[in-house]
Amino acid sequence: MSYYADLGFEAITPETLRERTASPAVQRFLVEGVGPVSVSGIPELGRILLAHGAGAGHLSEFMRQFAAVLASERLQVWAIDFPYMQQMSEEAKRRPPPPVKKTLEHFAAWYDLLSSCSGSPLWVGGKSMGGRVASLFASQHRCAGVIAAGYPFHPPKKPDSLRTDHFPDIARPMLILQGERDPFGSRDEVAHYALPDSLHVHWLTDGDHDFKPRRSSGVNQQVLIDEAAIVAASFVRAQLAVAARTCSTLV
Repeated sequence: MSYYADLGFEAITPETLRERTASPAVQRFLVEGVGPVSVSGIPELGRILLAHGAGAGHLSEFMRQFAAVLASERLQVWAIDFPYMQQMSEEAKRRPPPPVKKTLEHFAAWYDLLSSCSGSPLWVGGKSMGGRVASLFASQHRCAGVIAAGYPFHPPKKPDSLRTDHFPDIARPMLILQGERDPFGSRDEVAHYALPDSLHVHWLTDGDHDFKPRRSSGVNQQVLIDEAAIVAASFVRAQLAVAARTCSTLV
């Protein structure tokens, strides 16, 4: 894959990957059988498998900033590209994502690989479509929890086509970071949804689907992306504290 090779992604095997991730610097690998991944940070709080949205891969400005702040908050980030995005990047030609079942299968393959690399807690998450895929995975498999940035509660202008039926099946804590004006689910719309108690929503002031606010709001997109990542790391930290208290109570 010349696109990724030109960007410095190192071709390695899954076995080698297990030996190459103990570094605070951003590392880029092209892993045999699964594809490209950018690894950021040290897993002091845990790790998160992070998937991109439908239209831009994990090297987009949004994804890189979000991952960088998560890593600075002591959460190791594994940001991946789905196969259709890999093809899109190689061909420099836009294409729609495949049925969600296909991306879910690829996400599960990455999760299986990473869960075998370390015993550190492994969260799942993503931007928009990637967050939806992560939540679907969590509704079917065990994981530490879910972080979704800009969850697509419904397609724009189709408020009745909700993508929330699987939420009650998610056994672990889930955090959604959502712009107040997101056309995929605004604050006014989500207020009327029946959401599980284990799901938490953090609202970003005047943000749209990419957390971009209007100029009159007094904040900017970079500030909101930083806020979202810091809140996400705090959420992970809080869940670790809850787990620690639970263990000490049981002893």
